Amino acid sequence: MTKYNNLFNRHFASSKTLRKRAKQKIPKFSYEYLIEGCMDDIGLHRNRRAFNFVKMTPEYIRPNLTPDLSCQLFGKLYSAPFGIAPIGLQGLMWPNAPVILARAAYKHNIPFILSTVSSESLEKIAQVTQGTAWYQLYNPTEPAILSDLISRLTTAQYQHLVITIDVPTFGLRPRDFHNGLAMPPKLNIKNIWQAILKPHWSLSTLRYGLPKFKNLECYINNDNKKLELTEFMNTTTMGPLDFDSLKHIRDLWPHKLIIKGVMSEPDLQRAIQLGADGVILSNHGARQLDLGGATLPMLNHFSGYQNKIPLAIDSGIRSGADIAGACGLGAKFCFLGRFFMYSVCALAEKGGDHAIYLLKAQLTQVMQQVGAGTLKDLCEKVDLTLTEKSDF
Repeated sequence: MTKYNNLFNRHFASSKTLRKRAKQKIPKFSYEYLIEGCMDDIGLHRNRRAFNFVKMTPEYIRPNLTPDLSCQLFGKLYSAPFGIAPIGLQGLMWPNAPVILARAAYKHNIPFILSTVSSESLEKIAQVTQGTAWYQLYNPTEPAILSDLISRLTTAQYQHLVITIDVPTFGLRPRDFHNGLAMPPKLNIKNIWQAILKPHWSLSTLRYGLPKFKNLECYINNDNKKLELTEFMNTTTMGPLDFDSLKHIRDLWPHKLIIKGVMSEPDLQRAIQLGADGVILSNHGARQLDLGGATLPMLNHFSGYQNKIPLAIDSGIRSGADIAGACGLGAKFCFLGRFFMYSVCALAEKGGDHAIYLLKAQLTQVMQQVGAGTLKDLCEKVDLTLTEKSDF
């Protein structure tokens, strides 16, 4: 861990402190969009609670070791077993956030997944990452939009397409309704006052401009220009995703295809049947189904599939210790969203680098404690007596 000690701000050395700082720096409507789950936040708390039941057995009487964090995924060697999950409307939370995070991901050789509803274009992110970024797709309602997006991704030389399947309807998020969230943000008296109270955010927003759906703005017409966010998502970006529509995308896309949002064995089996190259066990950060299960226990439920298809995971991961626990339970890779946004909102341009250094330091410390020289060794250190008995 020593090599990371001077590389991150130790005043912000946990998710809790980053979140507290983020709350101090961004408007209330932005912060509530970032933190909230669906309906009553039951699933949000369930995701986090699952990690409390992971226990590892330390091993101390042994030679010192330097853990190897590197991870091979889809034929590429990454510096660590984690990446940046697709995050919609990053620019609403911190101006230029997609570029900040994409640049940090490229610098540190970890994956960055750009959301369809990002506030930066896929072309710009391809330039920033020199073609190494991944793209997350919501199936558009118009076939012509899908065809054009695939063409743009091919031209920009993207190699990984992540299809999100868990949005048959847009999640009901009470705070967003209360705040009248739209794109671009509504300039009502309440939101203007909240912005005035956060001058750093406001000045940065003036510099970069109000966030827009830059991947979709060329498809926005006068009919949907002023739609609320929920209406826009339902009418433009979230077409049906049955097996046939997924197969159509599989046939169109010649590179790596990852299915995100798998939380049941039938969906996992269909993803394998489809010819997906990998899946991400995800409940959308508990922003879609409040009564859904936590993602972490699914690694136990799907243990028989770990040699058939790479199982990545997101939702609820907030630290390097969480990453260690997920890898110990069989996750091939982990993706984090809110954690990275907390860091960018707290530290602006330095937030991407800080988050990656911090996660690597935390993961290294856990591996040194338990005597795991490699990520694979973590599987031998997890105590399954608790995790096998329940859904955590």
